[in-house]
This record gives sequence, C-alpha cells and structure tokens, in this order.
Amino acid sequence: MTHTDEQSFGRILISSRSLDEYRAMFNLSEADLERRILDCPSGAAGFAAEVSHRGGDVTGCDVAFFEDGVGGVAAQAVAEAERGNQYVRDHRDQYRWTFFADPDEHNRQRRQAAERFAAHARRAPESYVAGRLPALPFADNDFELTLSSHLLFSYAVDLDYDFHLRAILELMRVTAGELRVFPLVAIGESTRYPDLDALLAQLRAHDIDGRIADVSYEFQAGGDQMLVCRHTTK
Repeated sequence: MTHTDEQSFGRILISSRSLDEYRAMFNLSEADLERRILDCPSGAAGFAAEVSHRGGDVTGCDVAFFEDGVGGVAAQAVAEAERGNQYVRDHRDQYRWTFFADPDEHNRQRRQAAERFAAHARRAPESYVAGRLPALPFADNDFELTLSSHLLFSYAVDLDYDFHLRAILELMRVTAGELRVFPLVAIGESTRYPDLDALLAQLRAHDIDGRIADVSYEFQAGGDQMLVCRHTTK
C-alpha cells in the first residue's frame, strides 16, 4: 500500500520502536507486560524481542510478513528505520523533541530497535505471524492485551472509515481484555481523526466501549492520546 500525500513516507513504513517507546505510547505497566500480548501491526519493532528477553509473551503480526517473510522484513529493518528518520529530518517541525532529543537520537534508537527485531526474528521466527487486517489468523479471545500503533488513524488518507471499523472489530475479536490504538492523528496532521465520534458510536453498537486516554508520550505533534477499547459484555 502507498500513502499518496506528497509529504508522506511513500509506502507504509515498516517501523522499529523499542520497549521504552511502547511503554510511553501505550502507558504500559509492569502488569501489562506480563499479559499475553498481540502487537498488530508490529512492523520491525524491537518490542517483542525485549519483552521476550524479560520472559514475557508477545506475538508480532504484520502484513509485511506475507510479502517478504520474517527474514525479509528483518533484512530491511535498518533501511526502513533510516527511511523513517529521513522523513523526520525533512519535517522536523511536525515533531516534539522530548522523548528523542534530536533526529540523531531518533535514528540511533530506531536502528537499535530494528537490530533487536532482526536478531530475535532469526532466533524465534515463530513469534512473528503473517496477518492482514481486517482478517487475522487467530482464535477468538486469543490475547489478553492487543497493541496497535501507527496504522489506524495514521494512514487515514488511504484507509477509509469502513476499514477502521472492521479492523477494530477484528482486533477486538481476538482480544479478551483490552485493545490500545495509538496515535489518533494522521501523518502530517496534528488534529484527531475527524470521524472518531462516529466510530465510537458504532463500536458501542457492537458491545465495545471505547475511550480516549492521554499518554505520557508525544513525538508527532498532537499525537499524545490513544484509544482504549474493552468488551462491555465480558
């Protein structure tokens, strides 16, 4: 898929983020990290590698694993980190330099996360599953916590309202506990997804309660909130 905005990354970025960045994006507690977690889309994040090293249980799921295989994604991971960093350098004013001190630190941390992913993917390829929203290859209620970053809402130019609804319903199908989606702004934008209220209303009709929560992280300007979803009938 390609993001067509002239200031965009181009094709959807296979991004690499660390455990520390996930903690901040999703307000993750130590108890959260002890749950059975789905990271979807996982891209080339170092999150599963770092949590696994701590003895945790994370499954990474991404459409890129269909196209390139886990090994292929691992081989591209550092180059994709560089591509994302170049966008950040070219659009520096769209970002808040608090979590990362500057573009050089952003590049260093993202490269390190990509390298952790690549090493873990070689050791434990079974931790990474090919999947394409809105139809995932998992059983109902398979995970206690699902994390979804930088696809929904981020690529709202390419992914229409119906896709957002169907994707969240599918993520909730495989989740017994809680789904957290971050951020709520599109790439290059600083205001919340405009159809979010309508989306929340439709989710309620499917017995899903969605609420907006502040997070202790803002890198993209305006991107300091997540959507938290829970089943209302469980």
